[in-house]
Amino acid sequence: MTVHDEVSIAGVPWPVYKVLSVVIGLVVLGIVAIATTTAAPAVLAGAAAATVTWVVLRPFQRAG
Repeated sequence: MTVHDEVSIAGVPWPVYKVLSVVIGLVVLGIVAIATTTAAPAVLAGAAAATVTWVVLRPFQRAG
């Protein structure tokens, strides 16, 4: 069985952890935007969530 650690987006391979980070950041942005109805906390929370996810998941990426 072959496991792919990349997702093709517009013909460009992205590591799964990066795609997951972007998705989590967007979800957090949406939730905070709905909860606070202001842009600044939503953007900061989304960026923070995406950055933390990226940094935490990066060591688990297989080299190759």
